[in-house]
Amino acid sequence: MQVILLERVENLGGLGDEVSVKNGFARNFLLPKGKALIANNQNRARFEAERDALEKRNAEARDAATKSGESLDGNTFVLIRQSGATGQLYGSVSARDIVEAAGNSGHTIKREQVRLNAPIKTLGLHEVGIRLHAEVSVDVTVNVARSEDEAERQAAGENIIATLQAEQSAAAEEQASEMAEAAAELDTAPEGDE
Repeated sequence: MQVILLERVENLGGLGDEVSVKNGFARNFLLPKGKALIANNQNRARFEAERDALEKRNAEARDAATKSGESLDGNTFVLIRQSGATGQLYGSVSARDIVEAAGNSGHTIKREQVRLNAPIKTLGLHEVGIRLHAEVSVDVTVNVARSEDEAERQAAGENIIATLQAEQSAAAEEQASEMAEAAAELDTAPEGDE
């Protein structure tokens, strides 16, 4: 289906471009969201008549997103989650959790603006992209930790997962040496009178 784009659409084209898209994409996304018009002579004439207003609206939206992005760019959001000993979360951190954390910090973003390819399932610092406008993207850091103390240590550069594994390894070695000592004591213990 041929459509005329009313705004820039990622990986498709810019304002005024006439592009060919799949019918379902046009019917289910572009047309209902007001991002495109079906390409026919009537709509081409309508677009040309409204072009200046559309460009102005797009510029205003871009400027608002840029202003919002300046305060959001580079922020770190701390999310406290439970995890196993290897740093694997019992649940996961989704776009909804990031939107909520941003909202608690006074930033307004929508779930569809969060560029998260897959849910976060491990402790640590994770870079997440936020697309505020088709032409404005910023990056934020999501600090997933088990406690505020761990979050501060991670922010300072400590690898919590490596620390957890080292602590477990040390505990296992200590337990193994204690068991070896106990076994050695049993072997050297004097046997009863025969």
